[in-house]
Amino acid sequence: NLILLLYLSLLGLLIVLTGRADIGRSDAAAALTSARHVSNLMSRTRPYYPMAIQFLLGGLFSAYTIFYSQSASLTTTAVFFFVLVAFLVANELLRDRLSSLRLLVSLYALVTFSFFTFFLPVLTGFMNTAVFLLGAVLSVVVMLRVVELVYQGAPTRSRHEIRLTALPAIALIGVFVSFYFLKWIPPVPLSMKFGAAYHKIAKVDDVYQLSFEKGAWYQFWKRSDDPFRGEDPAYCFTAVFAPVALHTTIYHRWQYRDTGGRSARNFSMTDRIPITIAGGRERGYRGYTVKQRLIPGDWRVDVETEEGRVIGRVSFRVEERVGEPPELETITY
Repeated sequence: NLILLLYLSLLGLLIVLTGRADIGRSDAAAALTSARHVSNLMSRTRPYYPMAIQFLLGGLFSAYTIFYSQSASLTTTAVFFFVLVAFLVANELLRDRLSSLRLLVSLYALVTFSFFTFFLPVLTGFMNTAVFLLGAVLSVVVMLRVVELVYQGAPTRSRHEIRLTALPAIALIGVFVSFYFLKWIPPVPLSMKFGAAYHKIAKVDDVYQLSFEKGAWYQFWKRSDDPFRGEDPAYCFTAVFAPVALHTTIYHRWQYRDTGGRSARNFSMTDRIPITIAGGRERGYRGYTVKQRLIPGDWRVDVETEEGRVIGRVSFRVEERVGEPPELETITY
């Protein structure tokens, strides 16, 4: 987080210097310091600003891509992650355009917004809509401050021009706020480390014993019940990582789809069960929910936040049992 804050600070400084030079303030460095030699150094390094900006943006987008990929699942929460990937790739092609002040300010608003989205829950220990909106507001405030510094001491520039510079960035943040309410943003900093269905679960000391139907001799990869056979209670076990300071509630949303009916494409919710988690365990906070006598068909359990953003998904098929009860195999987690 300190490294990312350093990148954001340096990026903001370079945008201010680039913007001042572009609006005719060739003495931008002199406005920041009275030292003559520092001013000359800034003038000599001015041609390298676009490369430095590209490097900082690339570092930020790379870090965000890694962070958000941990929380993104193959649901709508992957939308924002793919937006970050697109900007990461586009950054390699944008160096010739990084002298555009509006583009720079918009990109700065995006990387600042992305940072606050995962940093504030870590800092405050809370993860909810209020904390997310606080991050969006702080992103706008920081971006506006950068724009003010660019135009500071330039009385010939009108307020209208300042607003036109900031407006695209504000609109971009507004779009991503709508992404949140559409549940398109991954629930960072939460990430699901493991999840599967089992016949039995027992906790011995600090270890969970997970029992599943033993597979054929060639199914050496089998570590859970998929398919789940029989009418025994079904357990959904998950391990969700959260930072040390974060305490929140996640939900197991059980859903069923009858593959033989007309609505075979649609899942319907049967239960939504809360689990209170605490951060700090590297392999994730472990917990499970159980459901009695599952109907044959397709089942899935969405692991989601209180706002309904999906952290991960456990999918399995339920089939009727044929013959004697199966032999169970047990692993630990």
